[in-house]
Amino acid sequence: MMRAYRTRWFELRAVRVSEAIMETMVDAIARMRAEGFVYDFAAVDGARLRCLQCGRVVSTDAITVFHTVRFEGNSNPDDEAILLAVAGPCGHHGVFTGAYGPTADPDTNEVLSSLH
Repeated sequence: MMRAYRTRWFELRAVRVSEAIMETMVDAIARMRAEGFVYDFAAVDGARLRCLQCGRVVSTDAITVFHTVRFEGNSNPDDEAILLAVAGPCGHHGVFTGAYGPTADPDTNEVLSSLH
């Protein structure tokens, strides 16, 4: 099972302590939906994203990324995935999910490369 690792920092008498929080892709998507990212985006060729609500296709330059959650499998590099909470110029807030690493499709790789 793939789990994401987010980190929360706590200040404790001038000592910084890190607590890892694990969540599944389903949990992370539910959390993003609760935060208002209710629509879906999909990668298309040319490092562009399509809003699946209105159909508008835009370059990644026009996309605002609010959250990034990376998922890794326990021992298999093929289990790498990413979840982005994004907003497009159409005004829709949603999520984009995809594999990255060796199993990523070319369109997703183009989108992720152009967002960094």
